[in-house]
Amino acid sequence: MNSGDTTLPNTHAPRAPQGADDLAIARDVLATEAAALNALASSLGAPFIAAVEALLNITGRVVVTGMGKSGHVARKIAATMASTGTPALFVHPAEAAHGDLGMIVRGDAVIALSNSGEAQELAAIVGHAHRFGLPLIAITSKAESTLGQAGDILLQLPPAPEAGPIGLAPTTSTTLQMALGDALAVALLARRGFTATDFRSFHPGGKLGARLKRVRELMHKEDELPLVAPGITMDKALITMTAKRFGLLGVVDAQHRLLGVVTDGDLRRAMSPDLLCRPVEEIMNRSPKTIAPEALAEDALREMNAPTRPVTALFVVDEANMVRGILHIHDLLRAGFV
Repeated sequence: MNSGDTTLPNTHAPRAPQGADDLAIARDVLATEAAALNALASSLGAPFIAAVEALLNITGRVVVTGMGKSGHVARKIAATMASTGTPALFVHPAEAAHGDLGMIVRGDAVIALSNSGEAQELAAIVGHAHRFGLPLIAITSKAESTLGQAGDILLQLPPAPEAGPIGLAPTTSTTLQMALGDALAVALLARRGFTATDFRSFHPGGKLGARLKRVRELMHKEDELPLVAPGITMDKALITMTAKRFGLLGVVDAQHRLLGVVTDGDLRRAMSPDLLCRPVEEIMNRSPKTIAPEALAEDALREMNAPTRPVTALFVVDEANMVRGILHIHDLLRAGFV
């Protein structure tokens, strides 16, 4: 050390965490937040029911707002509600005082988030809600706070420590806010009778959109179908089966009702010198797997992948067992399932 250096070594510096410490900290964080979530679930009661009723009865949108980390949570809550049948939007509280209050109109409701309940930036939106008589739902841990007192409905977060060794960073509190927002969104979804079909209309892209498509949207129809009538011998049936390239063959009556199916597996099991001379109904499976046109593609994939008897294609039949199409697993792959 040179004579001009007066810095003394820090003999009390904390030891750098090791891998085992990392796991201990992570588990402590998750345990802390899990305990808080259990406390939140136990605390729900009449105010939550009142909040759901208030949000159901509005004619406008749900405006969700919060500052800082609560603002990030508010954005997610608004997005979740909007995608599950409850029109919603996020309004930044600081921007609200500079013109964005015009986004909040009669018929709307406001959900305001602040763990302390003292975020000054919320004042403009809270005042606006009161002036126009908009339902104001306050989500805070402090019932006696400014926000807690201003709300028409108070959804109070249970007392719980923030996770981690210093217990200061917003962790547990934001997890509780997020979970409570999810609870509201799902309760509203159920009360509105929101279905998987409705959900798909808001999520048309990507793997999720593909899984929520209807079988009728993906199936092959009419001249593409490998169909033969009963009585035909297997030598002729195999020509149709090979030409259509689905790996199976449907046997239908004059009304187009499905009587049975012949697959590659059925051919192997029936292999004999006289196979080509036998009528197709002697080879076919009379209880084949099928799927309805209105079934979700997700259901078709589950049926194809059933561990007891997996298949690569399904005939699509209506209530009268009439063949309407055929769906191959390649159709699901092309639709974006993977």
